[in-house]
Amino acid sequence: MSTTPQIQLIPASEQGALDAADEAVDLLFDSGRAPGEVLVLTTGDPHPWAAHELSFGEASYWAQHDAGDDVFYAAADAGRASGRPVVVVAVNGGADDAVAQLLPKAMSRAGVLLIVCGDPQRINSMLTAGV
Repeated sequence: MSTTPQIQLIPASEQGALDAADEAVDLLFDSGRAPGEVLVLTTGDPHPWAAHELSFGEASYWAQHDAGDDVFYAAADAGRASGRPVVVVAVNGGADDAVAQLLPKAMSRAGVLLIVCGDPQRINSMLTAGV
């Protein structure tokens, strides 16, 4: 029997969603979470860390994911990104239908906690429609 992860919503503008996600990750570390327990997904532009790491090539980027010893940042539609105990989603863009499809997938990847950073009205309407 699988348990449903707890969902936390952190209100943020589309432009502030990445910053809110980074702050959430810092708080997770402060509360004792290990970096390898956290997956950060973005719905719009990639997180700067992901963009930087991808500049070294896909193989190197995914090797870091597979090692599982640090926070991993990926595009929301990166099907290869496996679940972790905590998944943080930065709703920093993307079409509503794409974001609505992502939220249930993100929930299935989250072991104990799903943190969604973005516009609460937009997210709540998608959560009630899609989850």
